Amino acid sequence: MNKILPRIAAFAVAALLLAGCASTPDEQDETKGWSAEKIYNEGKNEQSSHNWDRSTKLFEALEARYPYGRFAQQALLEMAYNQYKNMDAQPALASLDRFMKQYPAHPSMDYALYLKGLVNFNETQGFLSALAKQDMAERDPKAARDSFDAFKELVDRYPDSKYAEDARSRMAYLVGALANHELYVAKYYYRRGAYLAAANRGKGLVENFGNTKMVEPALGIMVRSYDKLGLTELRDDAKRVLLQNYPNTVVLEDSYWKTGSWWTLW
Repeated sequence: MNKILPRIAAFAVAALLLAGCASTPDEQDETKGWSAEKIYNEGKNEQSSHNWDRSTKLFEALEARYPYGRFAQQALLEMAYNQYKNMDAQPALASLDRFMKQYPAHPSMDYALYLKGLVNFNETQGFLSALAKQDMAERDPKAARDSFDAFKELVDRYPDSKYAEDARSRMAYLVGALANHELYVAKYYYRRGAYLAAANRGKGLVENFGNTKMVEPALGIMVRSYDKLGLTELRDDAKRVLLQNYPNTVVLEDSYWKTGSWWTLW
């Protein structure tokens, strides 16, 4: 019995300590007892001060404590905005996807699509800046495509939205960016002697981005690549299309390919 009593006492002390630790979060939770509206307003105040992490934690607390109602719905959008501003692309996209699944008929769906486009648009900028610094031929510009798709859905579903005009402008830019990537990859393959791959990327660019300025050099790559491969019929067809559309072109001249101008990003 003398040996058992100390053990019981030790267990009792440990249980008390654990109970004290368990109560600590509630004691430290300043939002305990706050209404949904108060938590939301505090989150917006922190957001206005660019305290993105603090604001996000408040919105997370709101959604956890009051999972239903307009404040919880808006909190999810506000979290996505904070994550976007804090350059946390993946959490922002996850928050937006969750919002779209949970509230497909929400009146702010146009804003959610716009924000999704912006998050991926920022990722696209980083991708394009990297093109000039390393070999990116095998990298898929997924963010640019996802950004374009989000903006396109926005303008298709909400053509009169206040975000539609900017979305259209960004879509035009993204088309050029995607076409430029295809041209970059075609040049990459041509430079390394992978002429069939170069011709195919050039052909894909012409077919999918026919209204961009990258078509002319893409046709030039096709002509030269087919020539290297001995595919004279395909070479002559590509050359005919090139000269019909760009009679003053210089992309068939050797000097064009020997200078650095053809290898530049834009």
